[in-house]
Amino acid sequence: MSTPTDTPLTLFWSPGACSFVPHVALCETGLKHDLVLAKVGHMTKEFEAINPKRRVPVLIMGSEVITEMAAVLTAIATAAPDSHIFGKTPLEKIRVYEWLNYLSTTAHGQAIAEIWRTERFTNNPEIYPQLRAKGYETMREIFAHIESKFKAANITEFAVGNSYTAADGFLSVLYLWTARFTEVTIDIDNEYPVYAAYVKMMLQRTAFIEARRIHKL
Repeated sequence: MSTPTDTPLTLFWSPGACSFVPHVALCETGLKHDLVLAKVGHMTKEFEAINPKRRVPVLIMGSEVITEMAAVLTAIATAAPDSHIFGKTPLEKIRVYEWLNYLSTTAHGQAIAEIWRTERFTNNPEIYPQLRAKGYETMREIFAHIESKFKAANITEFAVGNSYTAADGFLSVLYLWTARFTEVTIDIDNEYPVYAAYVKMMLQRTAFIEARRIHKL
């Protein structure tokens, strides 16, 4: 495998999906990359051959196919070590992974999936409303946890350390997703003001503006 800086990178993405997070990371690092659309719900046979799990994000790094959020972001960090997207110290790296694992599992894999991918949890459509309600309830718990953590650590600009990390992208997309909630309204700005102010500041960054333009988020 060639050295990180000269390895061709291709990100398979879907509009508004979690692939927004590594897209932001690529923009933040300035790494040259190609984007290939793999729309959720309309995956092609060609994409399935690349990733039989039929999920985004997928990062092609030279001859390597990398799947799963934390792995994809780690690959990007490896390709751009001077960008420090996993922090600048060993403890900061641990904290970034702490956020990514929590957001990937409890927030995205559980709550968001219960709301938007309810069929993954049951074959009985009659209980879809209960599952979606539980998803919204869990999202409120997640936002309350984020708000509490931010207040306790006096976080206003970056979730970890004093510069952008991969955790910032995931924390921000959760905020953006709430605008697409159809059954329950969660007023982030008023209910979780510290978190809301942090995201609004993050969304002013050039990388986020570029990724939002493409993802239409």
